[in-house]
Amino acid sequence: MDSLQAGDPRYLKRRVKGCTVEVHPTERALVVQYEVEATVLGELGNPMVGERKECQKIIRLKSLNAHTDTSSLARKIVEECQLIHSSKLREVEQLLFYLQNRKQSNGIDEGYYDQEKKRISPRDFAPCAGVEDKVARIDAIDEYVELLYEDIQEKIRGATLIFQLARNPDNLEELIQNETVLGALARVLREDWKQSVDLATTIIYVFFCFSSFSQFHGLVTHFKIGALCMNIIEHELKRYDLWQDELQKKRKAYILFLRNPNLRKEHEKSFRKYQSLLTKQEQLLRVALCLLLNLAEDPRTELKMRNKNIVHTLVKILDRDDEELLLVVVSFLKKLSIFLENKNDMAETLAVEKLSRLVPCDHEELLSTTLRLLLNLSFDTSLRSQMVHAELLPKVSSLLADEAQRQLCMCILYHISMDDRFKSMFADTGCIPQLMKMVFDCGEKMDVELISLCINLAANKSNAKVICEGNGLKMLMKRAVKLKDVLVTKMIRNLSQHNGSTKSLFLEHVGDLASQISKVEEEAEEFVIECLGTLANLTIADLDWALVLKEYNLVPYLKERLKPGSAEDDLILEVVIMIGTVSMDDSCAAMLAKSGIIPALIELLNAQQEDDEFVCQIVFVFYQMVFHKATRDVIVKDTQAPAYLMDLMHDNNAEIRKVCNNTLDIIAEYDEEWGKKIQNEKFRLYNCQWLDMVENRPMDEAGEPFLYGEDGEPFIGDRDILERPDLFYSADGLISADGAISPEFYTDFQDGELGQTGYMSRYGATAKKKRTSTV
Repeated sequence: MDSLQAGDPRYLKRRVKGCTVEVHPTERALVVQYEVEATVLGELGNPMVGERKECQKIIRLKSLNAHTDTSSLARKIVEECQLIHSSKLREVEQLLFYLQNRKQSNGIDEGYYDQEKKRISPRDFAPCAGVEDKVARIDAIDEYVELLYEDIQEKIRGATLIFQLARNPDNLEELIQNETVLGALARVLREDWKQSVDLATTIIYVFFCFSSFSQFHGLVTHFKIGALCMNIIEHELKRYDLWQDELQKKRKAYILFLRNPNLRKEHEKSFRKYQSLLTKQEQLLRVALCLLLNLAEDPRTELKMRNKNIVHTLVKILDRDDEELLLVVVSFLKKLSIFLENKNDMAETLAVEKLSRLVPCDHEELLSTTLRLLLNLSFDTSLRSQMVHAELLPKVSSLLADEAQRQLCMCILYHISMDDRFKSMFADTGCIPQLMKMVFDCGEKMDVELISLCINLAANKSNAKVICEGNGLKMLMKRAVKLKDVLVTKMIRNLSQHNGSTKSLFLEHVGDLASQISKVEEEAEEFVIECLGTLANLTIADLDWALVLKEYNLVPYLKERLKPGSAEDDLILEVVIMIGTVSMDDSCAAMLAKSGIIPALIELLNAQQEDDEFVCQIVFVFYQMVFHKATRDVIVKDTQAPAYLMDLMHDNNAEIRKVCNNTLDIIAEYDEEWGKKIQNEKFRLYNCQWLDMVENRPMDEAGEPFLYGEDGEPFIGDRDILERPDLFYSADGLISADGAISPEFYTDFQDGELGQTGYMSRYGATAKKKRTSTV
């Protein structure tokens, strides 16, 4: 073809615009990125059509090594590559220096790895004897392939030389271009892997080098190396079982005939042979599992492995002692554990029990990987139970002193502490003093995992005693008040709910908590909620609540916060619970009644009548106040609280109905008029079906009802059926025939000595329990 001349319509004028030089991400090479602008010139040399195209040129640096003079090489590259401007000489020199010093691991550049996905590689693999001294050359690859068609020893020699080439990532693309190399390796592995462990290990290692890069996974899958590795692993595990059985038989024979020196020598010889075979087998298992772990990046490939029971196979290998092999196995299990089906397989095979022996261990990377796997598994309730039964709780607790593993350990312990069955076990592990020391030593910002674990542990009475030992509670209060720390205050609140010596320790801190309620800004509302909740838990006989309310002027604050919409519902609810606690004191109840809190509670009840928690707590306040004469008179005579309580007798919530019944019974005892109304309403409620039947009864021909009393008179006639006092229940001493509650009943109720018929006594405890649980 004739060359194009200027003026020819086909003439193209090309110009390079822009040029950048970068390091190749997967090879020891430079990548030159440039843009070509092509313009078609017309007959007169004027531009007619133009287009731009982005191009790149790869400059491979095969001669680059640790002794290369990068300055000279950079000048040579700039001189020979016309795309790179001379002004970029310094930049090219710096890139060459980076490539020269890029770290390598097992002949593979670490720069090729995705740093976010740290790969596991088989270590300490030595080439076969007699081959390691010979340096493989890429130009002699055909000779090495020819060796794969000879006997076993020659095959091992050829595979080892190819393996030397494959360890250098620069050679991988050239190996792929030779179509016969990988095909021959795959054929030899498929046909001869049972004849030589060394041969199988070397060939699998070659394919592992390819599997280290995602772009070569399709190639490895094409030769079905993954499925072949699964078969090899399964076969080797069966051989291991046979070795174990044979060794056990010889050991038993040796023990049975201790005086027979021949049996002893035979046993020692078999044991040495077993150790040699075991070392080679574990090396084979390591490289095979590393290859499978790389291929498992594809979820579809991982699913195929699961269908071949990869989880059961891995768990079985956990019995081995080789730490490098265990590291690969645990890493593989950790990757698989994020899927529900694999997690269930691990639970079925009791993987946690086998993992427990690895905690703790001297191999830091293995320990860290094991803890990460246990953390993944700890999200499952049944597996957490297995961890506790495997005695992992004290083992993990002991690792809190190890700063490298502390974060993982706290996360695992937090998950275990979520289960109420296991909270009490922490008191015996010795981890609580360590956790408290960590809380006190940290600065203003505390790890969420640490304080969350402490909050859970504080909910148990045994743990609370250990936490409060010495100056524990005092230090927590100091930190909470100083930093307005909501989470530490939540922990204190959990501590305050336990009766006994722990709750008594709060007497000296009541003022600290009460002083925070009214003076803290609105932005710290969550902190106030926890302070109120803590005070509401302090049902201590020696605590003078009246003095606390006066000294810190809390009554106006409590009344103000009862207004609907004055604050968040959570804060208002805590105020109601707080009022219920202080109302147990006679002087406090009178003080609250005079301040007008009872009408405010009724208003709040109207506003929150759809919220069962609000209704139950407000009714419980009324229940507490009717015990005191001053507040009882206000509730009965000056408010419509009894009417609201009678309406709530029909509520769908059983707990609300019980609290209402208890409160109304006390009101009926002291007010005759309300007592009669309450009796009538209870009768109607209890006998509503019977009343409906009577009101809708059939009539005879004379217009008289079929139902007659013993005197021949109809039950109702012209009178109200509720005026018949003999129709009221008087069975269990609950309500007498005249409709009054006996003083003995009220005395027994206050003393909590009612038997099975005293349902109010039983609910009194239930109501308090429910109230405590809502705090």
